[in-house]
Amino acid sequence: MADFPFAVVGFDLDGTLLDTSGDLAAAVNDALASAGRAPLSVEAIRPMIGGGSRHMLAQGMQATGGCTDDELDRLTVRLLAHYEANIAVHTRPFPGVLDALDALAARGVTVGIMTNKYERLAVKVLDALDLSRRFAAVVGGDTVGVGKPAPEPIQEMARRCGGGRAAFVGDSIYDVRGAHAAGLPVVAVSFGFLQQPVAELGADAVIDRYEELLPALERLGAS
Repeated sequence: MADFPFAVVGFDLDGTLLDTSGDLAAAVNDALASAGRAPLSVEAIRPMIGGGSRHMLAQGMQATGGCTDDELDRLTVRLLAHYEANIAVHTRPFPGVLDALDALAARGVTVGIMTNKYERLAVKVLDALDLSRRFAAVVGGDTVGVGKPAPEPIQEMARRCGGGRAAFVGDSIYDVRGAHAAGLPVVAVSFGFLQQPVAELGADAVIDRYEELLPALERLGAS
């Protein structure tokens, strides 16, 4: 079906393709416990996800009393070690993700990932869930030396996917600002790790479930 309007569709990972909140919360709480802090609920940690591991932990530490930069650096190393060792205990794709990826592939669309997660951790969780083979490119927050909302990593993802007209799918202000800076239209998912109401993100379209993704992309492509 060569008439699909986009040659490339890029995705954020955490809160967009995968519900990683259980495993990320466990890693945050392990770091908090080592600092003598009380644990936070998964619901409290979900809005902290999206800006990278150090940013996520900084918010967790701030919520439980604050910390110095040196302490944050040390605890971020602990968080990453815990997360890497337990990367797919609770993590699963959101409902409808696999069918949406199949539908895009059937239309000849190349799909990639641009996440602020470290590239090696993104690849590891995708491997653990047998999803890596579905993506032509995985670009992390460390791949080109800068993460979202900078446009460069999204542009690099699109380049590695072969170029052509591209769109992006995400759940955060980092995704929307980064994609728009890269010149791409953005679809926001309403079920992600939202830091604010989804209507305030400034996305070009919003979907409540993955069954709505291809129609949304087709409308954006025609506009």
